[in-house]
Amino acid sequence: MVVWTVANQKGGVGKTTTTITLGGLLASMGYKVLLVDTDPHASLSYYFGIESEDLDLSVYDLFIQDSTKEQILQSLCPTQYSNIDILPATMGLATLDRALGAKGGMGLVLKKALAKISNEYDFVLMDCPPILGVLMVNALAASQRIIVPVQTEFLALKGLDRMMRTLEMMQTEKESSFTYTIVPTMFDKRTKASILSYKKLQETYSTCVWQGVIPIDTNFRNASLAQKVPSDFSASTRGVFAYRALLTYLLKQTEVKAS
Repeated sequence: MVVWTVANQKGGVGKTTTTITLGGLLASMGYKVLLVDTDPHASLSYYFGIESEDLDLSVYDLFIQDSTKEQILQSLCPTQYSNIDILPATMGLATLDRALGAKGGMGLVLKKALAKISNEYDFVLMDCPPILGVLMVNALAASQRIIVPVQTEFLALKGLDRMMRTLEMMQTEKESSFTYTIVPTMFDKRTKASILSYKKLQETYSTCVWQGVIPIDTNFRNASLAQKVPSDFSASTRGVFAYRALLTYLLKQTEVKAS
C-alpha cells in the first residue's frame, strides 16, 4: 500500500483538489483508493456529500481508542465510485491538540491504523489541515511521499518556507529522509505574479519542484458542485490533463506500475 500525504502550512493552495483529483485518476486506472480527511473543516468529506457530523465513526475515533481492523473498516464511507472510500473528518479533530498534544506516542496513530488495513487498498491519500499539530505530524509520519501544493503567488511561497522548516524539524526524529514533491498550483500564465513566483520556486527548490504546473481551471469548482472527481466530471480539461501528467511523474518516482 502506497501512502501519499498532501500538506502545506497555508490554506487555499489546492490541497483538497490535489487529493481528490489524484485519487480519482488512480481509481480510474483500477487502483483501490482510500482518501483520508484529517482537516477538522472536513472539506474532502463534504465534497463527496458526507455529512461527517452525523456519522458514528470517523478518523477522530482512531485517536481516542486503539481501533481494531474491523473498527477502522467500519469508520470508512463509500463514495459513488466503487474503488474510492473515505475516512471522514469531524469537527472533533480540532480538539485533539489540546487533548492529546502532550501525550506520548500520539504521532504514529495514523501510521499504525493504516498498517492494519494495508491489504485493503493500493493507495492512501491524506488531506491535511494547514496547521502544524497532532494531525499533520501523524499524516507526515505515515507517508512515503509528501506532496506540497504551492499556489504560484508570493504569500504562498512564505507558507512553503514554514512547511520546509517543519519537515526539517521532523527529520531529526525520523530514521529515513522525507521524500517530497512541490507542486506549483493555480498557475495563471497571464499574470506576472504567477510567472515570477514559479521562477522563484524553481530557483529555491529546483531539485524538489515538479517541472509542470497546475493551471487555474474553473472546472475544479464545477466538479465539486457536482460531487464528482474532476477526471469523471470533465476528463479533457487542462487542469485534469496537468494532474494526469503529475500522476505519471509520481508513479514513476514511486515505481508503481498501472493496473
